[in-house]
Amino acid sequence: MTDLASELRAEVEKAAGRFRGLGESDAMRSRGPGKWVKKEILGHLIDSAANNHQRFVRAPLTDRLVFPGYQQDDWVAAQRYRERPWTELVDLWVALNRHVAATIEAVPAGKLQTPCLIGDGEPHPLEWVMRDYLRHLRHHLAQLLD
Repeated sequence: MTDLASELRAEVEKAAGRFRGLGESDAMRSRGPGKWVKKEILGHLIDSAANNHQRFVRAPLTDRLVFPGYQQDDWVAAQRYRERPWTELVDLWVALNRHVAATIEAVPAGKLQTPCLIGDGEPHPLEWVMRDYLRHLRHHLAQLLD
């Protein structure tokens, strides 16, 4: 999974450079009614990194991972990302994703097909979950960097 970890690192480093060029007002600019501001989107990506890190560590240690989903809107609200300094959120997101990339690289090849059942979803192999993490991250980076 070295290729996936490298892709993740490249996305993070590229985005981090652009994020560091944004100020608080940019990070708080409304995207429309009912939509998260950039701080909240990045907060959601922090939550995603934290949840997926747990999945990527736990799945190889078992024959079948059963892991809860999470209520993303509630998590974002509970952590008050709007009130946090943008630079702090960027630094945390970068550090977490570097850690996730290292964790992905450490998964033994023989454990990539470990079934993972997350929340109410269908079971998927761990490799699919890891690749979906990068897809999800890219989806939200497109929102953040528009």
